[in-house]
Amino acid sequence: MLALLPLLRTSWGRRAGSLVAARPPGGVSAGAGLWRAMSLYRTEGRGQPHSPGYRLFFKNEAGHYISPFHDIPLKVDSIESLFNMVVEIPRWTNAKMEIATKEPLNPIKPDIKDGKLRYVPNIFPHKGYIWNYGALPQTWEDPRRKDKSTDCCGDDDPIDVCEIGSKVLSSGDVIRVKILGVLALIDQGETDWKLIAINVNDPEASEFHDIDDVKKYKPGYLEATLNWFRLYKVPDGKPENQFAFNGEFKSKAFALEVIKSTHECWKALLMKKCDGGPIN
Repeated sequence: MLALLPLLRTSWGRRAGSLVAARPPGGVSAGAGLWRAMSLYRTEGRGQPHSPGYRLFFKNEAGHYISPFHDIPLKVDSIESLFNMVVEIPRWTNAKMEIATKEPLNPIKPDIKDGKLRYVPNIFPHKGYIWNYGALPQTWEDPRRKDKSTDCCGDDDPIDVCEIGSKVLSSGDVIRVKILGVLALIDQGETDWKLIAINVNDPEASEFHDIDDVKKYKPGYLEATLNWFRLYKVPDGKPENQFAFNGEFKSKAFALEVIKSTHECWKALLMKKCDGGPIN
């Protein structure tokens, strides 16, 4: 816990922690797509992949174990509004993986229900997840706090991200993303925000600035995303998922306010100003 306190002393508008990559020399803008991939984090797998006991732990540059939930800074650059994303599930795969918020060091683990590994079905015509799927660190959707815009409480997890770039990423990757918009999924009465983002190092990243750019440059992608989230539980005998705002994707500005709110909830969680239950 003491190692996490310096992260709380940073404001929303500042870079948090000492693990954030420095800007390229000469003040090169991230918007120009010139950020270089700098591996600040490494992963270490333990156990057999695709087994209930498998865990993927994170280490920093010094080789020290860290939590992808608490120790990786939320923001990369306050001017360009870039965020760190922890990839849990690569595109086109079916195995549900998640940050283990209730375990020490919060490794990525398989999602298990009734003692069995969970896999999402293929939603025709797609194979598995249709984006690289993950979460923003240092965010938390408080299950005891009702969201004013959805009138539902949070789902007790870091906020989810759908990364729409062209590259298939790997579980445990930590990438810099540009936020483009957000979808408000209502899952069994809980708010489950789904951010839409793109890897800043994607070849097309410079073309994307807001949610309308996704409609322009990737026509049909948002419709496919809405349909995927609506139907992915139906093959398991559950009803279709519902959405706030009639399934409308909200803008980048709206999404940034959602991120800010979930970051404040995370800080309250860490300072024990709210009930986090069994969260570690």
